Amino acid sequence: MIILVTGASGPAGQAVVRRFTGEGHTVVGVSRSAGPGTPAEQPGKHDHRQVDLLDFDAVKVLAAAVEAEHGRVDGIVHLVGGWRGSKTFAETGLEDWDTLHDLLIRTLQHVTLAFEPLLKASERGRFAIVSAKAAERPTQGGAAYGAAKAASEAWTLAFADALEGTASTANILVVKALVDEGMRAASPEKKFPGFTDVDRLAEAIAGLWDTDANGTRVDLTRE
Repeated sequence: MIILVTGASGPAGQAVVRRFTGEGHTVVGVSRSAGPGTPAEQPGKHDHRQVDLLDFDAVKVLAAAVEAEHGRVDGIVHLVGGWRGSKTFAETGLEDWDTLHDLLIRTLQHVTLAFEPLLKASERGRFAIVSAKAAERPTQGGAAYGAAKAASEAWTLAFADALEGTASTANILVVKALVDEGMRAASPEKKFPGFTDVDRLAEAIAGLWDTDANGTRVDLTRE
C-alpha cells in the first residue's frame, strides 16, 4: 500500500512508519524537518518529504507529486500535534489557541482537502487522526487544547461523511496521552498510567484495514 504519514519525525510517526514499512508498504513520511529513512532490515520504503503543512499550496504540490508517482494513497495517518495549557481557565492565553488551531486543525484541513481525491481512488483507503479524552472532558486549564481536539474530531467526522459510498473511511483513535521509550528512559521513575504506547497506537492504526467502520471513535484508553 501507499501510506502517507504526517508528523512522521515524531515518536508516534516513527512507530507508524516502522509498522508499515515492516509490512512491506511504501510510506511517504511528511514533516517540517528531515526525517530518518527506512532501517536496512525493513522491507518497505520510507520516502520522507519536508513540507510545511500550514502552506496549503505546498500541500497541494505534495498531493500532485504523490498522484504522479503512485496514482492514489491507501492510507493517511495524520499525527501533527501539540499541547498548550495553563493552571486555570482565567490564565488561558489565546495565543495558545492560535498555536493549537494551526497545529491540530489547519494542518488537518489542508491535508484532507488536498488528498481527498487520492484517498477516494484507493480500493481500500483509510484515514486516521489521534484525538484525546480531553475533547470529551476538557479541564479548565486545557480549554484551548480540548476545544482544538474537539474541532479536529468534528472535521474528521465530516470527512468520513464525504467518504461514505466509497471504499475509504475516516476514523478517530482516542488516547489519554502517548508514551514512547524515550519518555520512559528520561523518567524511569514514572509509570505513565493510562498512556498508550506509540507501538500500540501503530498497531491500532494498522487494524483499521480490518474493518469497514467509518466515522467512529476508537477509544484506546479502555484497553
